Amino acid sequence: MTILVTGASGTVGRHVVERLRQTGHEVRALTRSPAEVTGLPDGVEVVGGDLTKPWTLAAAFDGVRTVHLIGATGYDHVPLRTGPQIVAMAAEAGVRRLTVLSAGEGGELERAVREGGVEWTFVWPIDFMSNALGWAETIRSRAEVREPYARRRTASADERDVADVVATVLTEGGHAGRRLVVSGPEALTPADKVSAIAAATGREIRFTELTDDQARRQWRSEGWPEEGIEFMLRMWAMVPETVARVTSAVEEVAGRPPRTFAQWAAAHADAFLP
Repeated sequence: MTILVTGASGTVGRHVVERLRQTGHEVRALTRSPAEVTGLPDGVEVVGGDLTKPWTLAAAFDGVRTVHLIGATGYDHVPLRTGPQIVAMAAEAGVRRLTVLSAGEGGELERAVREGGVEWTFVWPIDFMSNALGWAETIRSRAEVREPYARRRTASADERDVADVVATVLTEGGHAGRRLVVSGPEALTPADKVSAIAAATGREIRFTELTDDQARRQWRSEGWPEEGIEFMLRMWAMVPETVARVTSAVEEVAGRPPRTFAQWAAAHADAFLP
């Protein structure tokens, strides 16, 4: 059985491909630029295609019965608008099981998946631990992280755990019609995460909380557009309590506890070293 993984070079997709190959499955990896993809396991079939252009996907669906679909285009996380066409193509091609990396809360994609006649499971990570890699440059150069809203808490998930959940559902099923919310084992503030990175690297790293105006000045100096600045401030000012909620999805599906942020930091310590 060949499994099609879309977004195969992305944060989660790459780990899904690795996990599937480790368990002996045939994998077809979909990416917009096959010639530029490196680091995938041996034996993976890499094919070209663009989720925003469904007519480019016919060859990718040929002969597959199980598909992992991402719910965003990959261009700045823009929600996928071609979901209905893609789901229809999958059903016509004989796809029987579908995992979707998406919040799955309304919208055309969710409706198309629910009504498409294919067994489906939505997988939604509360937040990725790998987002902390956005701090890597300033930690390497200044041993400091500067952000507003220091008291916000998120139960971030290790991207490898998200991939394990996806790969298990793809290969074993058993979670049809569900929305699996994937979290880590604890809700942490940005300062908590910085402390974990400091412990993993053996460096002293400061966390400095910014006011809104200080954040605006900093982000403008880094070249952020005004609309992006205001969007981030609004989002962080109104972080819902749900993103701090620890779930049982990893243990329930993968059969083990989720990885901690300290474990993630230890695995990625080199990214934060000068």
